[in-house]
Amino acid sequence: MLYDMRLPPGITHTTMAEIISSYEVELIQTDDGPVLRGELEELEKARDHILRFLNERIRELEG
Repeated sequence: MLYDMRLPPGITHTTMAEIISSYEVELIQTDDGPVLRGELEELEKARDHILRFLNERIRELEG
């Protein structure tokens, strides 16, 4: 079964390219904005990747 996961703001094109090439997910444009579509396990892996990226970015901005 395929699921959709909405993307948080702040994800770069480079990070999205890494995610799409590393996990079995695809980027879909919906009326509500971009989502990743894939199996639940793959979306969870992609989510973890996104969280690592965002946490690193926050640390950079904090100084």
